[in-house]
Amino acid sequence: MAMTIVEAARAVTGGIDTHGEVHVAAALDEVGGLLGTESFNATPDGYSALLSWLAGFGAVGKSGWKGPGPTVPDWPGSSLEQESR
Repeated sequence: MAMTIVEAARAVTGGIDTHGEVHVAAALDEVGGLLGTESFNATPDGYSALLSWLAGFGAVGKSGWKGPGPTVPDWPGSSLEQESR
């Protein structure tokens, strides 16, 4: 009898280091394993690309950002906008 292994949906944690021109994002699995890193332009199109890239690893369970200012970047229409504040 053949056995099929089904991978359970994993929760992804996103971390974003904000900068003036680019933002650097990291995606981690539920045990802290690095799934990937990528840089994105600090523009509305870059924000959309970042969110799409992060969601490509699975459902985003948590997110956080680090930057020089007291406010979160404008993550238009995203769940990160509320979770990161």
